[in-house]
Amino acid sequence: STWLGFRKKVRVLLPYMWPRGNTFLQLLVVFCLTLLGIERVVNVFVPIYYKNIGEGDNLSLPHQSLPLPLPLPPGASGFISNLRSFLWIRVQQFTNRVVQVRLFSHLHSLSLRWHLGRKTGDVLRSIDRGTTSINSLLSYIVFSIIPTMADIVISIIYFITNFNAWFGLIVFVCMGLYLTLTIIITEWRTKYRRDMNQKDNNAKTKAVDSLLNFETVKYYNAENYEVGRFEDAILKYQVSEWKAQASLAFLNQTQNVIIGGGLLAGSLLCAYFVTEGKFQVGDFVLFGSYIIQLYTPLNWFGTYYRMIQNSFIDMESMFKLFEEDEEVKDEVNAGSLQYKKGMVEFKNVYFNYVDGKQILKDVSFTVLPGQTCAVVGPSGSGKSTIMRLLFRFYDVQGGCINIDGQDIAKVTQRSLRAHIGVVPQDTVLFNDTIRDNIRYGRVSACDHEVEEAALAADIHDKIMTFPEGYDTQVGERGLKLSGGEKQRVAIARTILKAPQIVLLDEATSALDTQTERNIQTSLAKVCINRTTVVVAHRLSTIIGADQILVISDGRIAERGRHEELLLKGGLYSDMWMRQQQAQDTDSSSDTEAKDLTLNRE
Repeated sequence: STWLGFRKKVRVLLPYMWPRGNTFLQLLVVFCLTLLGIERVVNVFVPIYYKNIGEGDNLSLPHQSLPLPLPLPPGASGFISNLRSFLWIRVQQFTNRVVQVRLFSHLHSLSLRWHLGRKTGDVLRSIDRGTTSINSLLSYIVFSIIPTMADIVISIIYFITNFNAWFGLIVFVCMGLYLTLTIIITEWRTKYRRDMNQKDNNAKTKAVDSLLNFETVKYYNAENYEVGRFEDAILKYQVSEWKAQASLAFLNQTQNVIIGGGLLAGSLLCAYFVTEGKFQVGDFVLFGSYIIQLYTPLNWFGTYYRMIQNSFIDMESMFKLFEEDEEVKDEVNAGSLQYKKGMVEFKNVYFNYVDGKQILKDVSFTVLPGQTCAVVGPSGSGKSTIMRLLFRFYDVQGGCINIDGQDIAKVTQRSLRAHIGVVPQDTVLFNDTIRDNIRYGRVSACDHEVEEAALAADIHDKIMTFPEGYDTQVGERGLKLSGGEKQRVAIARTILKAPQIVLLDEATSALDTQTERNIQTSLAKVCINRTTVVVAHRLSTIIGADQILVISDGRIAERGRHEELLLKGGLYSDMWMRQQQAQDTDSSSDTEAKDLTLNRE
């Protein structure tokens, strides 16, 4: 049942129910609740009023000597309801905005580990359904369920006191049976709605993944396969949807039978008493008016209850997102990083992503201010992990990482990352203009500063060859730009940020030799007088590093400058020789290919 953990769910929702800090909206909430009370009073007295009219009374309310100057219009309740709904729009907008902003902020606070494993389509659908369902839940409970229950209680009391116990019993049995069966059947239907949501998430996830990997689909002629997978997901969703809709039709039919039976029984009994002279015609009008007035909201009660159930189900995925713990948290009263010279120290660092599989084992090294430290080693040895730990995407399990003698786990993440610039291996750009992608390094930068950063990254001239210049759209994840152009945009972005510490994570590993050399020149400008940590694949790019660390099996196997490590004849020397041989082989292959072409000509 979705009512399990109801108190916990309400505690999560409470901050969004009352617009804290906004006096105008708070007064609006109070006024809407006042209108709700007035609406209930009108609903109670309108049938009584028209009973008196039917009996030729002096148009005054029972037990009151003050006559009503004008008759109440039949649509008075509807007018008040519509006014209340109109005023409630601002409150709904406030709730919707606060929920979405807090959830969006929470998702950005989650760890890299969570984001690497997320399903984007699933998350987006959960946010969309969850935020919408909160507004629905508040409206249905406050303005539909509670008023309907109040009307039922008032009608039962009134019929017992002013008619006789039989009418109260008919209304009580009819309403009780209606509510009981509605709740039972709706609870039974919950599993179909939950399954339908899951199938819907799966279909949207497949669609998003397929569109994001458009090129891969084309590479393997897999369009029909992707369309087939998407259609299969929709068919599975429609099976669950049919079960949900069929069970809804059964629920509605059951409700109609109960309401129809109660109305028929009460009307026949009332007509009998009129023929016996015990009731007047006005009493029959009053009973019919009351029942019809109750029938409309009660007929919607099942819908309201079902929508509340659906809202809880739709919110379950969103609640799970809110329940995701922040793996990396700032300590209570954590201070800001006080940057001095930029000395980086790893002291006996241990780290693992999964229990039982150690990635870094007792890693210790120091990078002096302004020096460049290169980290090399085979794939999976832990090179990129060092970068992620220094940027504090994860916290270490043993040892500590210091910057200028300050443990980075003891300072705020925001202050730490403000001093660090990263040029990643796989540069992903926003689907925006080149100008705005570069400006992301410092959003307050003016256009002139953006262009200066592009000049320093040696991409300004290339940008000016584009028809729209800096206003060129880069496309989804920057796919409209080449690999070298994306890397230079990333470098320009880092130059604009002007960090004191620079991290280069195999920034040129996927580029050709000529492009790599050009970008190395740009990177050299970024790293001047800055403490730099470089993860390198091509050893030729880090010959001039002040210190080279060779990582093997999570430990530092060798350390020193390029010449020193070659003289040792160890792992670094072997890696250097293999790369040199590979380059010679590639050069020979290129020469042979050119000769073959010339001979053919």
